[in-house]
Amino acid sequence: MLTHIPFPPLPAPPSWFPGHMLQFQRMLPTLLNKTDVVLELRDARLPLTSINRNFEGALQKWRRERSKGIAPSTPSTVGANATAPDASPIAAPACERIVVFSKRDLVPEWGIKPFQRAMTAKYPDQRVFFASWNRARDIKALNELLVNVAREHPHRPELNVLVVGMPNVGKSTLLNALRSIGIAGPTAKALRTSAQPGMTRVLSTRLKLSVDPLVYAYDSPGVMLPFLGRGDKGAERGVKLALIAGIKEGLYDTETLASYLLYRMNVLDPVSPAYLRLLPPNTPPLLYVQDFLELLAQRLCMLKRGGIPDTSRAAVRFIKWWREEGGLASAAAPALPDYASELGLQSCRRGWGFDLEWAVDAAESGRYDEALIQAKMEECIDRFEEAAEEEERDGSAISSTQEKKRAKEMQRTRQQARTRARLAAKKGR
Repeated sequence: MLTHIPFPPLPAPPSWFPGHMLQFQRMLPTLLNKTDVVLELRDARLPLTSINRNFEGALQKWRRERSKGIAPSTPSTVGANATAPDASPIAAPACERIVVFSKRDLVPEWGIKPFQRAMTAKYPDQRVFFASWNRARDIKALNELLVNVAREHPHRPELNVLVVGMPNVGKSTLLNALRSIGIAGPTAKALRTSAQPGMTRVLSTRLKLSVDPLVYAYDSPGVMLPFLGRGDKGAERGVKLALIAGIKEGLYDTETLASYLLYRMNVLDPVSPAYLRLLPPNTPPLLYVQDFLELLAQRLCMLKRGGIPDTSRAAVRFIKWWREEGGLASAAAPALPDYASELGLQSCRRGWGFDLEWAVDAAESGRYDEALIQAKMEECIDRFEEAAEEEERDGSAISSTQEKKRAKEMQRTRQQARTRARLAAKKGR
């Protein structure tokens, strides 16, 4: 068992914010004026890192404007319909924010309900929904949720849905699946999809998701954060997004990604991490990525001339395995492994996905149920929000380039104000 797992050295995060992302971000407030439901997609493996905080200002303003003079709806259960406000139908425009976590099959099932309840407790204005695009019942349930929202507002001739999120979280794939469920008969694929981020670069035309009631949707480009942050936090955020293919391929060295992936899998299970099934039998957990990649290259016969292990190819294979199969293997891990009690550990580290991690001591292991897991997850969400607020206060969420641009804009604004003041003074003479 690994007792001390050092954090790997990570490079500063790259900047990947093409012009089409900035263009959509500027369009968002206008698009929300004709939007009734916002479907915000996030990756279940990174439930917090895949939040785009740049959306928050526009979404909160949209909700405030829609809710003026109306009691806000606060759903008591996840996925259930919101409580109908005490207002006439005409005075109650639709205003729903549904957060959909994709790839639910790649996270442990034991954590989904506790996380749903934790999100509802922390963000009561959001509905939380988990889905896997290859599970028809998940797509059907989400389609029924949208149809029910439309039926709650019969005064509106149609319901307009805007799908937003970071790159490569499955927005286009979801809309294709919703069309096939909601429209009777054979339905052609409406949107192109790709395993690489950045396929969708412009706002789509309206897509019909339901005929009765009428539900339309817009697909949007995935929008990355302009700056991922400074220090270890920013570096880790960038590597996490690269591992789920949320950042353009080639901006990160594959061995760097493999190093962090090895570290994270060791943290989640220091006794029997999922990657051991790739290595020869009876191999113990490994701390250092170079040792791991050399052993993996030898096992897969990835050798250069002279029998030298090709660690670069092994790193690519390791990451591909995790994206396709390793996530499923990690999702099968129990909530609390048997070794915690068998080895008499005073505490052990547990986690869910790559964002939520907590300690379980010996006293808690005897009552390790959904309520305790939810409490641990709520603490993780609180730490995430506190860290985000601290980054905003100290300016570490803004790059030096953005700071220079803001300084120039402020200087230009002051110059314009002085010019207007001089012109006004001359006219007053």
